[in-house]
Amino acid sequence: MIRVLATCALALAPVPVVGERVLSIGGSVTEIVYELGEEDRLVGRDSTSTYPAQATALPDVGYIRQLSPEGVLSVNPDLVISETGAGPVEAVELLRAAAVPFVEVSDGYTEVAVLQKIRDVAYALSVPAKGEALAAEVSADLDAAKAMATTDRPKRVLFVLSTAGGRITAAGEDTSAEAIIEMAGGVNAVEGVSGYKQLSDEAIARAAPDVVLMMDRTGDHAITDDDLFAHPAFAATEAARTRSVVRMDGLLLLGFGPRVGEAVRTLAVALTEAGS
Repeated sequence: MIRVLATCALALAPVPVVGERVLSIGGSVTEIVYELGEEDRLVGRDSTSTYPAQATALPDVGYIRQLSPEGVLSVNPDLVISETGAGPVEAVELLRAAAVPFVEVSDGYTEVAVLQKIRDVAYALSVPAKGEALAAEVSADLDAAKAMATTDRPKRVLFVLSTAGGRITAAGEDTSAEAIIEMAGGVNAVEGVSGYKQLSDEAIARAAPDVVLMMDRTGDHAITDDDLFAHPAFAATEAARTRSVVRMDGLLLLGFGPRVGEAVRTLAVALTEAGS
């Protein structure tokens, strides 16, 4: 459900604020604004908003969870639309005190949640009809992608978030990674663990992944296939034996925005080809 964080009077308003200087916070929100054809209203974005490419030309006000009021106000927005989890709380409260309408849209990793997020952004932009049209398009695309991904031999997939310091942080249950893996016809290899957690070598061996899934990263966060499979935790796994690693753009993979159908298709094909 859409939430408006601003003054009390604004919070009780029956219609959304008509913002002509819009700041989008969160990669999926920015994608939705572009898909709705409302990008001319954008005056800024956060650092996670890297798609489409033209969005990166907008002023960057910082990371969604490390916003500063000064950075947000520097682009003089009359409406901020954000994914759930913007912060810190103190920064959001200061923006409320400055009477900047701050709309936090619904979140989640299901088809229903994605479609609601689209409708929430469209409502905040006062273009609900465009939102319904885009939601219908995304729903049809995602349904087709999931049907294509259906298999009677699902692979066990281990999503590795980080290998920093030689410790493996992986996706457990109730995560966006688990959701996209299941939509793409795979099975999350990590069971009985909630969220993203560091796993012991023994836990990874028990997970017995057929495929390792990672975000396609560069710089300090990158790791080669050779270095990954040299880690003792993977030594006895099928993923290591077949050297099965799938790397995808993080925003596409985990964003759960209007490209979610594309993410499912891309991952499903990659899982089918892994180890072959």
